[in-house]
Amino acid sequence: KLNHYFRCMKKPTLLILAAGMASRYGSMKQVDGFGPNGETIIDYSIHDAIKAGFGKITFIIKAEFENNFKAIFDSKLKGKVETDYVHQTFDLKKYGITEEIYREKPWGTGHAILEAKNQINEPFCVINADDYYGYDAFQKMADFLNNEANDNSYCMVGYKIGNTLSDNGAVSRGVCQTNDKGMLTAINERTKVYRKGDTIVYEEDGIESQLDENTPVSMNFWGFTPSVFDATEKLFVKFAADNADKPKSEFFIPLIADYYTKTGEASFKVIPTNEKWFGVTYKEDKPIVQECINQLIKDGVYPQKLW
Repeated sequence: KLNHYFRCMKKPTLLILAAGMASRYGSMKQVDGFGPNGETIIDYSIHDAIKAGFGKITFIIKAEFENNFKAIFDSKLKGKVETDYVHQTFDLKKYGITEEIYREKPWGTGHAILEAKNQINEPFCVINADDYYGYDAFQKMADFLNNEANDNSYCMVGYKIGNTLSDNGAVSRGVCQTNDKGMLTAINERTKVYRKGDTIVYEEDGIESQLDENTPVSMNFWGFTPSVFDATEKLFVKFAADNADKPKSEFFIPLIADYYTKTGEASFKVIPTNEKWFGVTYKEDKPIVQECINQLIKDGVYPQKLW
C-alpha cells in the first residue's frame, strides 16, 4: 500500500503532555530534577523513545513555559531528535466556537492532543510528562506505530494494576476491559484504588470491590494516526458546549477512546507491558521516584549521566 510506504519513511512522534498546572505538587513538576544530574522524568522517557526509534518529540505546554522548556531540552537533544512545541491555550475560535467560555484550568488531555493537529502528520503516541513508563513500553509502541497503526487501528499500553500503585495512599486508575483478542471494550475510571493486605481493592460509594493484580490499566500512553484529529475536534466542540457552565470539567483522552469503541470506527489494541510505572503526584513522591531511578541506574538500565 502506498500509505504504508510513506508511513515507513516517517518515524513516529512522541507527544508529551506537559501543560498541566501541577497544583497538588506545588511547583512545575514537569521540569523538576529526579536523576543524579538533575534529569527530569521526561528525560528518561525521551531517552527511551529515541532508543525505540521515535523521530520527533513534541511538547504540549503553556506558552509561558516555552523558554523554560527550551533551556532544559533543546541543547541536549540537538542532533539526537527533532523537537517541537505546541501551546495549549484557551482560544476556542480556531474550533469555530465563538461563545466566551470561562475556564479555571486547561481543557484536559483530549484537548491537548487536538492542539497539535497542525503539527503532526505521522503516527504518534501520547504520554504524561510526570510519569515513568519504561523502555519496553516505548519499544512496543514504536513497533505498533511502525507496523500496525492505521486510521481504524489505534492502541494503548496496558500496565498491570499491581505495578502502578502508590505506597502513599489511594490512586485513580483507568481500569480496562478487553475482549478475547486483547482489544479495548471499556475503560472505567476508578478514583480510589489501593492495596489492602494481599489484595487490591477499589472503593465506590463506600463499597469495596477486588481487582486482580494483573488487571490492565491505562497510564495515558496512547497510540494514534493523525486521523484521530477530525473526530476529536467534533467531540471537543460538543463537549465545550455541553460543559460551558462547568469551569473545571475536562475533556480526557478516554472520552475519545470511548467514542471509537462504541461507534466501531476504530479499535484500540491493549498492548501489555510488565514495566513498573512510577510518577509524581505529591511532593512526598519525589524521594521514591529518585530511589527508583537510582535503582534503574544500578541495574544498568540507564547510564549515570543520561546525556
